Amino acid sequence: MVTNAPEAPKRPPAVILGGGRSSRMGRPKAGLVLDGRPILDHMVERLAPQVGSIALNLNADPGIDLPRGLPVLADTVPGYFGPLAGILTAMRHAAEVAPHAAHVLTVPTDAPFFPDDLVGRLSSVPDLEGTIAVACSDGEVHPLFALWPVAIADDLEAWIRTDTKLRVRAFIARHHSVAVDFPMISTKAGPLDPFFNINTPEQLQQAEAWLQRLKDPKP
Repeated sequence: MVTNAPEAPKRPPAVILGGGRSSRMGRPKAGLVLDGRPILDHMVERLAPQVGSIALNLNADPGIDLPRGLPVLADTVPGYFGPLAGILTAMRHAAEVAPHAAHVLTVPTDAPFFPDDLVGRLSSVPDLEGTIAVACSDGEVHPLFALWPVAIADDLEAWIRTDTKLRVRAFIARHHSVAVDFPMISTKAGPLDPFFNINTPEQLQQAEAWLQRLKDPKP
């Protein structure tokens, strides 16, 4: 038995995926403001206690001051290949900054209510090695909230360069994966999906309303 090998980090590295076109929003979602603060501040605050490091995958300037010390990663594959390119970038980054980490966590930049036990529950999957652990809620899978084995990076790059549809779910189907269910958040106004994401200006307004409900301690 090898006893002098470095111990793998208990908390995985994480990458926030902010490289999308944001066509329905009309501006980069990484630059959105929620409750008077950049949405990235909300994301980093939730992630920081759960992970070993945080970086941001971004291909366009969101026009804001980014959180201090947050590395920005452009896609490693030239051209626009959607979220799979961001996931690959996360894998390559993890291999550099945490070479003993078996997985990297990805989260999208537009879902500020994700669980504060996201990593704990995803990483509790039995026989996690080589497995993609994906979050789900209310019967729906959320493929960008996932722990990805760093070892499948080369397969993902080959998939990106040869597949025409570039669907995240299709790539997941190539590998062993487990969906981890998360409960809805109880609020006075009814259940809130913890993976509620903001794609439009109207949904940004909805997120503001949900946030105020979550902050209100009244029964």
